[in-house]
Amino acid sequence: MNPTNSRTAPDGGTPGSREAGTSSLSRLREIAGVLRRRGLLTHPSPEKLRLAMEELGPTFVKLGQLLSMRADILPQSYCEELSRLRTEAAPLPFEQVRQVMSEEYGAPPERVFSRIDQEPIGSASIAQVHRAALPDGAPVVVKVQRPGIRETMAQDIALLKRALRLLSHTKRLGAAMDFSQILDEMWAAALQEMDFLQEAENMETFAALNAGIPYVACPRVEHALTTSRLLVMEAVDGIRIDRLGELRKEGYDPAKIGERLAENYVHQVLDDAFFHADPHPGNLRVREGKIVWLDFGMMGRLTPRDQALLRRAIRAMAMEDIDELKTVVLTLGVVRGRVNHHRLYTDLDDFVSRYGSMELGSLDLGQLVQELLEIAQCNSISLPPGISMLARGMLTIEGVLTACCPEVSLMQIISRHILAERPDIDALGQELRRTAKNLYALFHQGTELPVRLHDLMKMTAKGHTKLNIELTGSEEPLDRLDRMTSRLTLGVVTAALLLGSCLLAAFPSGPRLWNLPVTALAGFLFSLLAGAALWHSARRRRK
Repeated sequence: MNPTNSRTAPDGGTPGSREAGTSSLSRLREIAGVLRRRGLLTHPSPEKLRLAMEELGPTFVKLGQLLSMRADILPQSYCEELSRLRTEAAPLPFEQVRQVMSEEYGAPPERVFSRIDQEPIGSASIAQVHRAALPDGAPVVVKVQRPGIRETMAQDIALLKRALRLLSHTKRLGAAMDFSQILDEMWAAALQEMDFLQEAENMETFAALNAGIPYVACPRVEHALTTSRLLVMEAVDGIRIDRLGELRKEGYDPAKIGERLAENYVHQVLDDAFFHADPHPGNLRVREGKIVWLDFGMMGRLTPRDQALLRRAIRAMAMEDIDELKTVVLTLGVVRGRVNHHRLYTDLDDFVSRYGSMELGSLDLGQLVQELLEIAQCNSISLPPGISMLARGMLTIEGVLTACCPEVSLMQIISRHILAERPDIDALGQELRRTAKNLYALFHQGTELPVRLHDLMKMTAKGHTKLNIELTGSEEPLDRLDRMTSRLTLGVVTAALLLGSCLLAAFPSGPRLWNLPVTALAGFLFSLLAGAALWHSARRRRK
C-alpha cells in the first residue's frame, strides 16, 4: 500500500496557472454570495455567521469551531453560537468511497474485506465511516477521507490569507486579533485531522498512557490496513454517554460514570499532557463497564513548561495568590503590546476575589475560563494554541457532566487532583539543585555588592549617574496630555493668525481681493481652517 500523502500548503498550489486562478475566483464569488445572501455584510448576527459557515463547507466549519473557543477574540454570544456548528455532511456516493479504497490499497476493497456496508454510519465534513468485516469475520469500521478535501481547504485558507493581506492596513483589525495566526493554527489542526496515520498513532499513544486505568479504553487499530486516507479500527458498539435511560437500564450509575470521566480527563491534562480535544458525547461510549473514547483526529498537547505553569495557576487560584497568578499569566501568554501591570493585577485581584470565596463544587468552570481569557485579551496577552484547545475541551467536558451528572464538579476534581499530588523524587532533586544554584548566585552577587556600591558612589560624585523611571499605567494620561497640548498649541496659532490678519487688513498696501489685502485674506482663511479643525476635534472628543 502506498498512501498518497501530499500536503498542499495554504499558499501553495500552482500560482499563476489559469485553472487555479479561475477556481479561486469562482470560490471567492461563492463566498461573497453566501455572505450577501445571509445578510452578514449589512446586519451581522451570531446565528447568521454560524449558518454561513455551515454553508461554506469544512474550512469555515473548522474555523468557526476554533473561534468558538476564543472568547479573547469574539463576544460570548458569537462563541456560544459557533459552538453549535454541525460537522455532519451529506454522505458520499459509495462509488467514490470504493474508488478511494481502491486507490489506497491498489486493489478492489472486496479483496481486503469480506463485507462492506454501503450506507455510512456517520458522515462528517472531512470523512465518513462505514461498517465492514475482516476476512476472518471480525467486525471493524473504516474511516474514509473525502476526496479532494485537502486541496479544497488549502485553497480556502489561501484566499482568506490574501484577504487578510489586503486588510492588514486596518489598524483596528490588527489590534483586535491576529487572524493569520488563527488560520495557521487551524491549518495545522486540519492537517493533523486529515492524516489518518497520525490519528492511528494518537490512538496508540492514548492506549499506552491509559493502560493502567481499568475503566478507560479506545478502539484497537488495524495498522496493516490503515493509510493516510483510510483508518481501519475495531468496531465499538457501546451506549452513548448522554443516553441516561439506556445506561440505567443496563445497570450503570451515570453519576459514577461522570466522575470517572472527569477524573480521567484531568489525568490526561495534568499527568499526561496529551488530551482529547473534542470530548463531546458522540465521541464517548460506555461498553462493558468502560468509558471508550473515539475519534482521535484532534488531540491537544501541552509542553512541560505549559503543564507546569497550568499547575501553578491552579495552585495560585486555590491559595488566592494574585502575584503568582499574574506571573503565570504573563509567562504563559504572548504579550502583544505594552502591558499595564497595575490594571492586570487589579483585574486578576477582582477575578480571584469573586471566585476565591466560593465552594469548589459551585464554581462554573466555563464562566471562569471565559473570564480569564477576556482578562488576558483586555491586557494584550494571547494564550498559546494548546491552552486555547484545552479551554475548549474543558468547556465541552463540563457540558457533558452538566447533562449527565450535574452533581459532579470538574473544578473540584481538578483541585483534589492537584492537592493530592506527592512530590516526585526526581522533581524534588531538581528543585533542590535549582535552589542551591540560586543560593550560590545570591552569595556571589552579595560579595560583589560593596564593590558595586563603591562604583556607584564614584559615578554619582562625577555626575555620571542616570536614573530611568517607567511610570507603569501612565501611557493613557500622557497621551491625553499630549493631545491637549497639541490642541492648545493649535488654538494659540489660530488666534495669532487671526490677530495678524486683522492688522494686515488695516494697511492698504499690496494686491487686494474683495477689498482686502491678499496676505490678510490668506491669514483669515488659514485661521478659519484651524478653527474648524479645533471644533471638530472637540466635538469628536465629546462623543
